[in-house]
Amino acid sequence: MAASAAALALIAVTTWLVWPSGAEVRGQDQTITVVDGPADDQRVELDTTFFPPPGGGKAPAVLLGHGFGGSKQSVRDEAVRIAQDGYAVLTWSARGFGRSTGEIALNSPDYEVKDVKQLIDWLAKRPEVLLDASDDPRVGIAGGSYGGAIALMTAAHDRRVDAIVPRITWSDLADALFPNTAVPLSAAGDAGQSPAAGSLPEAENGVFKRMWAGIFFGQGVSLDSLALRGRPEAARPLTPEQARCGRFRPEICTVYEEVAKTGRPTPEAVDLLRKSSPITVAAQIKAPTLLIQGQRDSLFPLSHADANARAIAAGGTPVSLTWFDGGHDGGDGEADWVFEQSSAWFARYLKGEGDGETAPPVSAFTVTRDGGRDPGTRQRIRLHPETGSYPGLGGTATRTVELAGPAQNIANPPGGAPASISSVPGVGGLLGGQNSPGVAIDMPGQSAAFESRPLTAPLQLTGSSTATIRVSGQGGTEATLFAKLYDVADSVQPPALPAGLVAPIRVAIPEGATSAEATITLPAVDHAFAPGHRLRLVLTTTDMGFATPSEPATYQVSLVSSTLTVPTVGTLAAASGGVAWWVWAMPLAAVVIAAALLVTGRAQNRRRTATRP
Repeated sequence: MAASAAALALIAVTTWLVWPSGAEVRGQDQTITVVDGPADDQRVELDTTFFPPPGGGKAPAVLLGHGFGGSKQSVRDEAVRIAQDGYAVLTWSARGFGRSTGEIALNSPDYEVKDVKQLIDWLAKRPEVLLDASDDPRVGIAGGSYGGAIALMTAAHDRRVDAIVPRITWSDLADALFPNTAVPLSAAGDAGQSPAAGSLPEAENGVFKRMWAGIFFGQGVSLDSLALRGRPEAARPLTPEQARCGRFRPEICTVYEEVAKTGRPTPEAVDLLRKSSPITVAAQIKAPTLLIQGQRDSLFPLSHADANARAIAAGGTPVSLTWFDGGHDGGDGEADWVFEQSSAWFARYLKGEGDGETAPPVSAFTVTRDGGRDPGTRQRIRLHPETGSYPGLGGTATRTVELAGPAQNIANPPGGAPASISSVPGVGGLLGGQNSPGVAIDMPGQSAAFESRPLTAPLQLTGSSTATIRVSGQGGTEATLFAKLYDVADSVQPPALPAGLVAPIRVAIPEGATSAEATITLPAVDHAFAPGHRLRLVLTTTDMGFATPSEPATYQVSLVSSTLTVPTVGTLAAASGGVAWWVWAMPLAAVVIAAALLVTGRAQNRRRTATRP
């Protein structure tokens, strides 16, 4: 019996050893010199790695960009995996990062976009890369955050790009850093409707996202990456300009310093940021686009993917959109599933495998949802309901929820402290855990709350809810507020703030008036409210992640309408996650092994009996 078990174990080990693995991929490091700048007079050396297709021959190419503060090394593992799928892959450290020279220009058309266009020129000369025409390689671009934005910007400025997969990136960098989701009631229009495709938010009056902006600037000013270049200047004392701006271009440094002092956007800041914003050129993008955006992202929330999707689709370009469990604030990340979606997209538009057999189709709109826990491993099951068309943040239908609460007086404290907390940039998930919607803290005296009755049926919110408020105070003043929508289970558990997201708003009270009304758009989320739970709308005067007025002030906040409009998408559907395959496969395997052992044991007994004298 023991010998039989050992034999079966040997077979299993041998099978594992001889099971085919991915082809070996070898990277080739080199420096590629490019010329950029408004006058094309700046010479920059880009540190790159080229991964030829492991199977030999000619193959489509994929440019893989890194996130802000990263380098080509940040995406090496992903590059190897893409190459194993049969692509030629080129990674690079963007100007101002890693061992590359140059200064950070935030994916400007005059700088980073020109650099990537010359990387495409370089790929066109490689014998391993498939060409569509002379100097026109078959090429896609993928990347996350900073790398996602360069995919969008390059596709808008270079028609040779054949497909793109931007992840967790921005549409309007000015709106990302200076959001304002309030619209005066006289100009609000129909509640719940998305702005016109390609329209620009009013960042000129936005609320400064101070903590995220500080993280960005800190990563660019840090000279750790200077040491990576291995140049003599790495050991020299910093010049005054290096100490002030690090590897940023001087004009970016100047704009940041002014905004950080005042907490208000300047026309120069908005103009500079919009030059690096895909929303300004999205109509020029003709490469089929798969937008992958994180549900846990207070930096570039779902509304940015929505704006990109609508603007690109308005030009007739194929677009699909995915909301996954990840983002700049954590979450699972779903690395394998996200890779599969990207792989299917490139297989369709770079390899032409569009029949659904060799390249599974990517749905027009997919959302990651919690499917409970696997009964065996106790690991989270993630479902991916999908629908054939993207509904926008207004959903395919709406439900109204009645809110109640009196007019409430709230105060902005001197200096804006202590501040309420919605999320901590970059680590927002720590407040509530990886799989928790998140827990927030609202400071007493600074917040007004309006709450629904307990729900009598489940409510699946998918998109951005809207409400209409009135702010009363001294004429000629402006109230800075932060709106949140909580899920309240009971009086024992703390209320949950989905993804820790908050909507900053500014409401101006005209001279001679005592109040102003506005429609507010709450953060886009996909969240299930259970029966018996309540919805709570909270407006606070402070939030730790944002710059708030230092002058003390008091306002009265009330509802113009008691109705909260909640978008739903009834067409989202997914097969049940069911029971993990191994739950039934392991017992079956056990039966087979037991039967084999039983047969072997009986055969041995017969041989022993036959040999006895």
